[in-house]
Amino acid sequence: MNFNEQYNFYKNAFDKLLNEFLLNYCEENLIGEAIKYSIVDAGKRIRPILCFSVCEMLGGTIDDVKKIALAIEMIHSYSLVHDDLPCMDNDDYRRGKFSTHKKFGEDIGVLSGDALLNLAFETALSNDEFQREDFLALKLLAEFAGAQGMIKGQVLDLSCENNNIAGEKELNEIYLNKTAKLIMAPILIASIYNGKKFYKELSEFGYNLGVLFQVVDDIMDYESDFVKMGKTPNKDEAENKLTSVKIFSLDGAKKLAKTYYESCLSAIKNIPNNNFLIDLTNFCYLRRV
Repeated sequence: MNFNEQYNFYKNAFDKLLNEFLLNYCEENLIGEAIKYSIVDAGKRIRPILCFSVCEMLGGTIDDVKKIALAIEMIHSYSLVHDDLPCMDNDDYRRGKFSTHKKFGEDIGVLSGDALLNLAFETALSNDEFQREDFLALKLLAEFAGAQGMIKGQVLDLSCENNNIAGEKELNEIYLNKTAKLIMAPILIASIYNGKKFYKELSEFGYNLGVLFQVVDDIMDYESDFVKMGKTPNKDEAENKLTSVKIFSLDGAKKLAKTYYESCLSAIKNIPNNNFLIDLTNFCYLRRV
């Protein structure tokens, strides 16, 4: 299969798992409807695709990581629901449609995000038999999504708005925690389920891919449009966010993206069967074009 075929294979496999799970889980009520609205048929599924592809690259199968991949995407989706709230980034659109709080109200927006976060761990803990790898994977996911990971990054991001003293040091902390850790998580979890093969190299790759993803987001906010982004453009500048474009200029951010792109490729150059990861890195780097 070429890259697009392989990407769609993983994406379709994940969406099938998700739809089957939610069919059995979500009741026909307001919170069930909001959960499905927030996560079904939404997004590029980069994180579960990374989990599936890295697991197969290392010799495992999709079945080995299917429940933890569901959990990762639920956590990612909850973070977007909360990120869009008026008290956070206050965005009316996400993934090309009304954000959850605009569709259901701010109260249900908060509660549906809470529900997705709890559902993530309920899902990951639903195995009949719990192995050491399951424990290690869940521990890493909780750490990377929590107060020393994604939430820490969100707090830093908010605290650096309209802060003219904050600079490159703070920006790097935001990128590591807000974005990179939840991209590193599926990659490292796939390694955990395969005897921690190439764990160091994949950790380096995941970090660089996460930062690359965020820098490209910064660039797209300035250069792209609603159709490509699925959300409101030019919000970073309007809200005086700390971004790579603000610190380094638009041209500087583009040079920075190239540096992280090259670092991604360098990190995995000695890992066998890395073709899909190389193509996925190209996809993440070139999505603004």
